[in-house]
Amino acid sequence: MSSAVKPSRRPLVIASIMLATFMVAIEATIVATAMPRIVGELGGFAYYSWVFSAFLLAQSTTTVIYGKLSDIFGRKPILIGGILVFLVGSILCGLAWSMMSLIVFRLLQGLGAGAIQPVTMTVVGDLYKLEERGRIQGLLATVWATSAVVGPLAGGLIVDNFSWAWIFWINIPFGILTVIGFMLFLHESIEPRQARIDYLGAVLFSISVTSLMIILTETNGGLWPLAALGVLFVGSGWLFLRQERRAAEPIISIELWGRRLIATSNAATLLAGMALIGLTTILPIYVQGVLGRSPLVAGFTLTMLVVGWPLAVMLSSRLYRTFGIRRTLRVGSLMFPFGASFLIFLTPESHPAVAGVGSFFMGFGMGLISLTSIILVQESVEWSMRGSATASLIFARSLGNTLGATVLGAILNIGIAHFGSGELAAGVHDVLNQPEGLAELASHPDVRLVFDHALHWSFLGVVVLAILAFVSTWLIPVAGKSGDGMRRRVEASEAASH
Repeated sequence: MSSAVKPSRRPLVIASIMLATFMVAIEATIVATAMPRIVGELGGFAYYSWVFSAFLLAQSTTTVIYGKLSDIFGRKPILIGGILVFLVGSILCGLAWSMMSLIVFRLLQGLGAGAIQPVTMTVVGDLYKLEERGRIQGLLATVWATSAVVGPLAGGLIVDNFSWAWIFWINIPFGILTVIGFMLFLHESIEPRQARIDYLGAVLFSISVTSLMIILTETNGGLWPLAALGVLFVGSGWLFLRQERRAAEPIISIELWGRRLIATSNAATLLAGMALIGLTTILPIYVQGVLGRSPLVAGFTLTMLVVGWPLAVMLSSRLYRTFGIRRTLRVGSLMFPFGASFLIFLTPESHPAVAGVGSFFMGFGMGLISLTSIILVQESVEWSMRGSATASLIFARSLGNTLGATVLGAILNIGIAHFGSGELAAGVHDVLNQPEGLAELASHPDVRLVFDHALHWSFLGVVVLAILAFVSTWLIPVAGKSGDGMRRRVEASEAASH
């Protein structure tokens, strides 16, 4: 079973992958920009967070399932099927008549989105050799960077000039072009075989992960509901592990995920995802609330993150060739905690450029960790397991994002309670709950000081997670021989191109 695409048509396949990636990447930022308008028309502000959580739950839960299905039935049908489900969900989201209906349709949209990122990354691994993947992954990283800038702008323009429904319907032309591109240019040679799909394993995994994600995203749901969800998570998780050990073709191979290379790569990716979500959620409110800068300036500090990430990916082939893949991963990933350390030294008088520099180095380090993990994992397995292996990394990053947002948010609240001591802590929440609360924080010196100290506790948490992610990269078994072998392949390819 393999993907057979003529070299002349590979750029067209990559163009289709870039369109699909852009369609999913822009979804988060464009919806976030339009949500105040949507809530104003549909009501139901109490369900605000679930518009995002429903999408995240469905996407995260199905990622590894789609990866396994792509190993059984091929990348093309699973990818096209996922895009079509995503488009149907997008159309229905635009037709939503209430917040509850919107949440249901966002769930459907997420079910489709779960196929797009892991399977497109797997297609890149199928079509391109090791030495070529850095350039292609650099292009895809640029798509994520572009979406981070274009999304808020597009969302603002749409809600100001058209119906909010168009933030969902704008996906339709992108999706249609993507499906046509894959149908015309992506060809696979699939050996017919009788597949035994592990439906029970898929259901148990979905129940277990969904209950975990709800626990993480709804920490204020009350003790007994959370306890019940905890029991459901543990029980379904135990049954899932038991089922996977007995299934002929498990939806998640315990043997595969238990391999040292894949287990350590997933651990590094999860920890890095936890640290990175802390940067992206906490740094903007520090720049606006403590430094007293505009949202535009706060956005600039994060823009440096999306500059560093694709830059590292684009330079990866040269770094592998010069230093070897092991040294590049271990030394290069040191930039991740190095960038995080800049956050500790921020003060109310700091220039936002300090935060921007820290973001850049964290992005560069994350780019090396992410790309190298993908390459090593994809190279370690055969075609029939590559989709599952790649999906495991995407799932680890997604779970890390959710864990990080919850843990670091809890640290922030604990810090406010500790430094605010009673009434002052309540005052912090009162100011922040105002529409212009962050902008007016500078006029409340006591509140601003409490907020500054509490955010530094969260920054310290980001640094600790970044250090753990760096340390975990040293546990990834990049043996000298395999690293040198990969470097020789890169050098041979470079020599052949001259």
